[in-house]
Amino acid sequence: MYRKQLIAVVLAIFIFFFAGAQEQYELNSGWKCNNVGKVRVSGEKISLASYPTREWMPATVPGTVLTTLLNNKLVPDPFYGMNNEKIPDIYKTGRDYYTYWFVKDFKETVTGNQQVWLNLRGVNYSCELFLNGHKLNAKTHYGMFLRQTYNITAFLAKDGANRLAVIVYPPDPVGNPNGGQGGDGEIARSVSHQYVAGWDWIQPVRDRNTGIWDKVTIEKTGPVRIVNPHVITEVPGVRTPDARVQAPANLKVSAELENPTSAVVSGNLNYEWEGQTVSIPVTLQPKSTLEVKLPDHQLDNPRLWWPNGYGGQELYHGKLRFSLQNDKVNAESSPKTYWDSDVRPLDFGVREITTTWNTTTRSRQAWVNGQPVFIKGGNWIISDELLRFSPERYDAEVRFHRDMNLNLIRVWGGALTERPEFYDACDKYGILVFQDFWNSGDCNGRWTDPQKKEDQWTRRQYPDDHGLFLASVRDQVKMIRNHPSLAFWCGGNEITPTDDILLPMKDSILPALDGTRYLFDYSNSDSMSYNFLGGNGDGPYGVQPISRFWAERTFPFNSEVGSVGVGDYETLERFLPAENLVAPEYHPAPGQHHRRLTEDSVWTYHKYIGYDSTVYAYGPVKDLRDFTLKAQLVNYDQYRGLMEGYSSHMWEWYTGSIIWKTQNPWTAMRGQMYDYYLDVNACLYGLHSGSEPLHVMYDPVEQMVEIVNNTFRFHRNMMLEVTAYDMAGKAKTLTMVYEEIGPSTIRKYVGIGREINALRKTEGAFLRLRLLDGDKQAISENFYWLPDEHEQYSGLQQMAKAGLAVEAKQAGKGKITVTLSNAAGNPVAFFNRVALIDPQTKKRILPVFFSDNYVSVVPGSTKTVTLEYDPANVKGAAPVVSVKGWNVEEKVSAVK
Repeated sequence: MYRKQLIAVVLAIFIFFFAGAQEQYELNSGWKCNNVGKVRVSGEKISLASYPTREWMPATVPGTVLTTLLNNKLVPDPFYGMNNEKIPDIYKTGRDYYTYWFVKDFKETVTGNQQVWLNLRGVNYSCELFLNGHKLNAKTHYGMFLRQTYNITAFLAKDGANRLAVIVYPPDPVGNPNGGQGGDGEIARSVSHQYVAGWDWIQPVRDRNTGIWDKVTIEKTGPVRIVNPHVITEVPGVRTPDARVQAPANLKVSAELENPTSAVVSGNLNYEWEGQTVSIPVTLQPKSTLEVKLPDHQLDNPRLWWPNGYGGQELYHGKLRFSLQNDKVNAESSPKTYWDSDVRPLDFGVREITTTWNTTTRSRQAWVNGQPVFIKGGNWIISDELLRFSPERYDAEVRFHRDMNLNLIRVWGGALTERPEFYDACDKYGILVFQDFWNSGDCNGRWTDPQKKEDQWTRRQYPDDHGLFLASVRDQVKMIRNHPSLAFWCGGNEITPTDDILLPMKDSILPALDGTRYLFDYSNSDSMSYNFLGGNGDGPYGVQPISRFWAERTFPFNSEVGSVGVGDYETLERFLPAENLVAPEYHPAPGQHHRRLTEDSVWTYHKYIGYDSTVYAYGPVKDLRDFTLKAQLVNYDQYRGLMEGYSSHMWEWYTGSIIWKTQNPWTAMRGQMYDYYLDVNACLYGLHSGSEPLHVMYDPVEQMVEIVNNTFRFHRNMMLEVTAYDMAGKAKTLTMVYEEIGPSTIRKYVGIGREINALRKTEGAFLRLRLLDGDKQAISENFYWLPDEHEQYSGLQQMAKAGLAVEAKQAGKGKITVTLSNAAGNPVAFFNRVALIDPQTKKRILPVFFSDNYVSVVPGSTKTVTLEYDPANVKGAAPVVSVKGWNVEEKVSAVK
């Protein structure tokens, strides 16, 4: 009888304590909202379950007011045509027009010693919160980025029927979207994102993204809660990715422990991973928060994390656990026991990122695990201008950057601190992140600007609340600091914060809260890239002669350099009305290259920048389809040439470059390797080629064949094969020679100027470069189309059709291999675009990830392209594969 009673007591205590172990869920559906002008009662009353909300409309949370209006079909799609002009702008309507109440009913109760927490990861811009008739925040909350947490245990309804009410106010001021970069600049007076007032690549967001834009979660713990965990790895020495045994690394873990109760609590903080544990006993005083550092741990033979192109992205998966000591089960016959109060996942990648000053280039150089990394990056604005984020979209977009063979993304300072889900994708794909804070030279006063409301001296002091900016820095650093992909901090875009912001960041905040990453003062500061040319310190932008990338030196770690980026016809028809599907018109100007004469007004609205004469080198433009095809040739050539040119001067002129820019959060017609709808264009595959880790390439200025090795391995016994093809497909071997190259090196090998100039003189020529291994397999291949002596592609305009054979096979779930075969005696099957098509709608299935695209197949050869896609995106009939090229008629093939 006694044993049964004891077991019952122990079981009751177990339930009492175990009920505290952490669980978390999102409040992401069932929200309602109403405009503030239609609500005449207080937040205390609205947050009572008895207050009627039947007439309120469904709200999108996470989301913005504009997203909610769009989802309720109250505004047109601002991404299509001129629809954005049909949506009232907050500058004209006043802030109340987009000030809304949001309400969410949810079930929740507590048992035992549970604590319940309400977390909001992002509200723009200010808000007040009420729960079950109680106001949660004593003062109005301000700041787009600053997270909020409230202990709501005492305010939960006894019957479990709870109501949360939140009133969200827009930024103040909202800024005049007068066409300037960031409009009149006043949007920067708040600690918020700046692009919403418009930029040269985006139109204004009409509500300035007012709303509960990021996750809202309910979290249940025991009496002690783990917050802001921190993990640091130290990797001493010089490492190699393929070492059979790695020297030890050091692991440092800490966390803040919060005890909101009025009792002293004792227990153990444990970090557990792969069967290993480090632990420390802790005693917490009532109503206190304590930072606790676990004992340092040596990781033997660690699996290392490397940037894309250099090695694998190994991740360790662990848990932080705070276990309460249970003194109630402490009889002589019972051992001391512990029960979980809170458990949190804490993953890490083992790597160490450092920087040095390269005295040759006069720029900052990155090192990972003791090895030099040549930065090949892309500028990132934001995934969606309306803040419609998802892990799936983040994964797709970051994967595209991996497929470009890039190793870094810079998160631009006029947007936001990217979300943990973005960093998860970067951790997975090996993309280093250069994270700006929230300043821009345009809004924050670097230059005089007649479109700005206030003078430079005033704008230089933006934002109005410097304390809020610093509080937001502290909070956001804690949110993302554990990601191995996070490599650098940056004070802002093209300008530093004011000294009373920058110096605390440099001297105290970042050393205390991180201590492992370099802070660039601003994105083109001399601490990053010495500006010996004058001017702004970044660029150029727009279409460039390919030779310029190779022969003209720019900034040694260029944070913004880019070109054009219009998508193909299928991209444009997604957001342009039929009457606007017209090609820009160009006409020759006496003594000059072709210049733009007329351009469709909707194209202008969607921020089109011209291709000048480049498309006309391929012949007269017949229609929009013809224009976009020729634009893809320019796209590919521009971005391949850009990255090849920078790589050709690795460690001599440059330590890296960052493309401006690689993606668009809106349907803009510039600076993108894929469109908003996640459809790729030729820019992506030009970068895919030019950024290849081991890459053979042709210098059009010195007319040399070169090899760049961005790996840490010595490559020997490679056959360098150089072959030219005429427009009929006849081949001429220019050389075959065995070569080698050392790690992190660029070398020149073979001059082919005389031969290639003779071959291309009358109608141009094709040039294929290959590196073959001992099994005669290509380990690098590069295919150029070269103009005639007048720099025109006259031969391409007269090419005969190539009879390309296409075979598509299912290679697994969501995976297809497409084999392209070009028979001997044919001309080159040039510039073939592969797509996955819905056979019923004839539209592309998106997104699809290609091992390569816009590929050319020489006579007597085959090429295989692998497609990967999510089968959930296939609706109805099985997809088919489409292949269409410059001189190849579209072929649609069933998948076998």
